[in-house]
Amino acid sequence: MADEAGAAAGAGGGWCGGPGGRGARGGKAEDKEWMPVTKLGRLVKDMKIKSLEEIYLFSLFKAFVALGDYSGHVGLGVKCSKEVATAICGAIILAKLSIVPVRRGYWGNKMGKPHTVPCKVTSHCSSVLVRLIPAPRGTGIVSAPVPKKLLMIAGIHDCYTSARGCTATLGNFAKATFDAISKTYSYLTPDLWKETVFNQSSVQRTQAPAVATT
Repeated sequence: MADEAGAAAGAGGGWCGGPGGRGARGGKAEDKEWMPVTKLGRLVKDMKIKSLEEIYLFSLFKAFVALGDYSGHVGLGVKCSKEVATAICGAIILAKLSIVPVRRGYWGNKMGKPHTVPCKVTSHCSSVLVRLIPAPRGTGIVSAPVPKKLLMIAGIHDCYTSARGCTATLGNFAKATFDAISKTYSYLTPDLWKETVFNQSSVQRTQAPAVATT
């Protein structure tokens, strides 16, 4: 009976009713061509990289260096290189060459030394937008770690910040913050206006004064 049941099941195409039983579930799936997404994947597909050691021959390291005197000067340098040390040295040189003065101001009464940004400044790099807002004395720097470090190096002690966009790209975040700091001297506030002296025109100088008659 068992032999007959097994034979009947085999003839019917398996216990699950499928054609051919377990052995006929389909052949080997067709191999799909690999489509690389990253630059490293394209190099591997083109057979330019054949081992793990060769990966470093096609890799670049990017270094961001910020420097300043904590008293109104800050610089930012960016350098790419195949070696870490070369990238850092190049970034230091570019940071020294890009030092800019930072204008500081007050929030409210002008007591003591300048402690915050003189006005609201905004800048962006790619999708990242950074806005610096003056803050009262004692507030501190309310921001993410990247702009906070740049503001501290620039000598700003109190500041509010607002950031939008993909701030996870720290390089663009740092560039946008540095550009916003450098814009503090681009605004001509009233205290920087040149004093104007009004002079009489030639007509006013030559015109005889009116004589009052009674």
